[in-house]
Amino acid sequence: MGWGQAQLATTIDSLIATLPAESEVGIAVYDLTAREMLYTYRDNKLARPASTMKLLTTIAALSRSDGNAPFRTEVWYRGVIKGDTLKGDLYVVGGFDPEFDDEGMDYLAREVSSLPFRVIDGAVYGDVSMTDSLYWGNGWAWDDNPAAFQPYLSPLMYSKGTVTVSVVPSQVRGEMPEVLVSPRSSYYTVSNEALSRTPSAGKFSISRDWMNNSNEIVVSGNVEQRQSTEMSLYSSKDFFMHTFIQRLGERGIHALNGYAFDALVIDSLSTMAARFETPFQQVASEILKESDNLNAEALLYRTGAQASGKKEVSAKEGLEVTKQLMRRLGHNPEKYKLVDGSGLSNYNYLSPALLVDFLKYAYNDTRIFQQLYKALPMSGIDGTIKNRMKQGRAYRNVYAKTGSFTGINALAGYAKAANGHYLAFAIMNQNVLSHRQARTFQNEVCEVLCNY
Repeated sequence: MGWGQAQLATTIDSLIATLPAESEVGIAVYDLTAREMLYTYRDNKLARPASTMKLLTTIAALSRSDGNAPFRTEVWYRGVIKGDTLKGDLYVVGGFDPEFDDEGMDYLAREVSSLPFRVIDGAVYGDVSMTDSLYWGNGWAWDDNPAAFQPYLSPLMYSKGTVTVSVVPSQVRGEMPEVLVSPRSSYYTVSNEALSRTPSAGKFSISRDWMNNSNEIVVSGNVEQRQSTEMSLYSSKDFFMHTFIQRLGERGIHALNGYAFDALVIDSLSTMAARFETPFQQVASEILKESDNLNAEALLYRTGAQASGKKEVSAKEGLEVTKQLMRRLGHNPEKYKLVDGSGLSNYNYLSPALLVDFLKYAYNDTRIFQQLYKALPMSGIDGTIKNRMKQGRAYRNVYAKTGSFTGINALAGYAKAANGHYLAFAIMNQNVLSHRQARTFQNEVCEVLCNY
């Protein structure tokens, strides 16, 4: 049996009363089918959004007609081919593709190797002019480096600028374990100082000297069982270009002068040799289902470039697109704080009412809603809420983005009610010491919404 609006409000009020007095919460719930507000509680109060910021970034990008264009990485050459030699330069032009991986790298190398030259008698340039040299977002925590969730931003990124390090112990006590690193590249080195099944070797560790931008991966300590971790490398653009040169060499293409960085200026001697594309939906699904920070920032920058028409952009141009949509929806951007696209920064401040208005806007545009809804995590099934709401009416009926940071826990998205209506909601818990308690509260609110 469904719950009426009065019962819904009474029940949510009673759930709020169970929260610790030192914490805060803001809630907004809108009935998209009936086009009426169902419930509010401090819905205009500013709060740090954490990764629910990714909703604004994705919806703002999709508000543009070109927002769902594929992400592109291109290879060009300038010069003339004489015999087996390119008398000129090769350019790899970055388009902020955050999903560029071994498939893309091998594709570009293969396409270049099909050209009628074996020697590049010039330079191989990485064109990263789409942005400046700032590779971290405003307000990001420096001591999160080298964690994979805080990436180095660059228009050229390979494997998200990260590697996966796996350590497999030997069956023989005291022997060194096997260390496997993916993707393969000579850009990094590995120092294996660990021992298998030897407690006296000390605590197990995988690290690099990130304070000095070292890419020597050091494995040390006692290895009792298979261990695996992801870590970022410094820097993304160099990791990309070094590996690209290496893959060209493996295919018999010799770059006599290595690589450098410069912007491509297209003229009569310029020829496109290859283009690798990643669909927008693939990037968006990683942003929302897996809460990928790199993908969100890449989308923000790409959106800024599309909107401004500039060759070089920063977060400012991308955020301006979000602010323009805020104005269209009746919100004054000056009353909020937006500094990045992922919510990794603690400087962001939004409100539940703002989040719900963005969700309403997306719902009312079929083109936007179809792509957004497909990319959102489904309760009890996938993404960051695959282990939540696995029972009750909320199971499979909530499509929402999570947001979690020190002291912050949020959930915003869509819920399908018992009466068949679609609801847009935002729940922003702040000053949270127990994330489990906040998640339980949000799950219970979603169960109430789905029973409406």
